[in-house]
Formats: sequence, structure tokens, C-alpha cells
Amino acid sequence: MKIALMDSGIGLLAAAAAMHRLRPDADLVLSSDPDGMPWGPRTPEDVTARALACVRAAAAHRPDALIVACNTASVHALPALRAELEPALPVIGTVPAIKPAAAGGGPIAIWATPATTGSPYQRRLIRDFADGVEVIEVPCPGLADAVQRADMAAIDAAVAAAAARTPRDIRALVLGCTHYELVAERIRAAVQPPGAPPIAFHESAGAVAAQALRRIGADPFPPDAVAPAGGLTVILSGREAALPEAALAYAEGGLLAPVTPARG
Repeated sequence: MKIALMDSGIGLLAAAAAMHRLRPDADLVLSSDPDGMPWGPRTPEDVTARALACVRAAAAHRPDALIVACNTASVHALPALRAELEPALPVIGTVPAIKPAAAGGGPIAIWATPATTGSPYQRRLIRDFADGVEVIEVPCPGLADAVQRADMAAIDAAVAAAAARTPRDIRALVLGCTHYELVAERIRAAVQPPGAPPIAFHESAGAVAAQALRRIGADPFPPDAVAPAGGLTVILSGREAALPEAALAYAEGGLLAPVTPARG
């Protein structure tokens, strides 16, 4: 089995690590566009063009499914990606986990890039899945870029700025950018009021990985199963390369680092 994932940068690590946990035998193809980072400020047309370039590079490795592990690409480019690749190659988008967050009642906050915050796509999800629930959309300028660089000081500054715009009484927080999942604990520390009930965090990586397996009719292995390790192919702006050094700053990157190079 071979699963491809694409993102503007290392935000795909969260979904890749989730897939590796579910199916350690799967070959993974990670295609990103560090030369074009960040995608958030780009036009929808530019995001679509760059996303198409990423998925074409990944599709050349003949995966069984492709995960669009990027909220910005899912917002702006998913129809174009599916039009080009499906039905031959199943394409799984990343949707902010608004529905499960709203099920617990509000208020809830959604942290996302400026491009996603307030977009018709996100507003439609809020209307469809959080009707009657108080939702606060929180733009997080600079956070994805800081995560991409593994610049911890810049990450903490961007997180603090977003936390200052987040009401203290929220019951749940939706991480609406895959990069943010890599620093979820830093975000939790910034938004959790001392002595208050724990804020529920809602991420997308695990659900997206599970959906990819469902789309191709594959089952996850039980936790105690022993399987041969899959391989790893990394594509950076169209060039095969090693896992970026910044990826190793995160637990998800450390999990994938020992994975052997993919075969063929």
C-alpha cells in the first residue's frame, strides 16, 4: 500500500504520522512546496496551481490514495485536484473538525490562517455544522510560517497573539491548519485558563488518515500487530529530498525519520 500526502509544507507531518501509526507497513509519499511557503497570503488561483504541482509530483509515484493534508489547499483547490485525479486516484481533503467541536456546545473557537478565516468555505461549515452555537473565528497570521521554520520564539509570539484574540470561556478549540497540530501543546498552554475545565481540542489528522484507509477499503492494524515497516519518499517543490531538518523538531517528524526510503 502506498499513501501520498501533500501540503504547502511540513503541516502534513501530523496526518503522515497518524497514517504511520494506523498502517506502519504503508509506503508514504510526502509532497510539499517549501519554495512557495506560505500559501495563506496567495490568491486562490495561485494556491490551486501550486497544489496541482504538488499532487502531480506525488501521483507520479502511483499511490493508492492522496491526502490533501492542508486546509488552505482544501479550501481553494480540492475541486480542481479531484477533477484531475479522480476516480483513478481517491483524493481526501482536510476539513476543520467543526462538527464534533460544535456537538459539545459553545462557545468554540477556530484557529486558522488568514486565508481560511472568514472564507466562504469555513463559513459554510459553520452554518452547516454549528448552527446555533457561538463560534469565534481567530486568524493566526505568521503561525504556520513559524511552525514551518521550527522557530520556537516566533511560534510562541504568534500563539500568544492568537490567544489574546480568543475568549477565555471557550469550551472547544478547532485547529484549522495542519501546521498548528504540530504545536498543539503550546497552544493548549496559552489558551487554557488556570483552574478552568479543560478545553477540548479538535484536530483533523487522525480522522483524515482513517478516511483514506476507508476510501481504499483497507483496515488499520490492531495496536499490537507486527508489520514490516513501509518506506518514505519526500518531495520538496518537485525535488526528491530528505525529510527537512525542521521536521525533526516535532514528535511527528521524529516518528517518521527512522522510516526507510521507499522502494520504487
